[in-house]
Amino acid sequence: MQLPNNLKYTKEHEWIRLENDCAYVGITDFAQSELGEIVFIEVETVGETLSAGETFGTVEAVKTVSDLFLPVSGEILEVNDKLENQPELVNSDPYGEGWIIKISVADTNDSQNLLDADAYQSLIG
Repeated sequence: MQLPNNLKYTKEHEWIRLENDCAYVGITDFAQSELGEIVFIEVETVGETLSAGETFGTVEAVKTVSDLFLPVSGEILEVNDKLENQPELVNSDPYGEGWIIKISVADTNDSQNLLDADAYQSLIG
């Protein structure tokens, strides 16, 4: 299972990659493997400013639907449009082509409350 060291993680199994005052958010390799085949991603919060921990969308797998939680506060700038026709990218490349949203981060210091790769590995065992 992959856990890139350049990312931060949440206890709810999202990851975030900070790039200056913007960030990309997706679900972890562990999360996608637990969910199974992903068939649909729904994000209706583009343009909204949400707080850390708020639901920004849902991911639908063959057998379940799961909420997606924002790792840090910020404005949802865009959704990965590739996921509309290829939601399985979240399964095959969760940290690359399978990113879900891009956000404008309200306060980059929020990321200090997140888990590094080692702490996330300890969480999932």
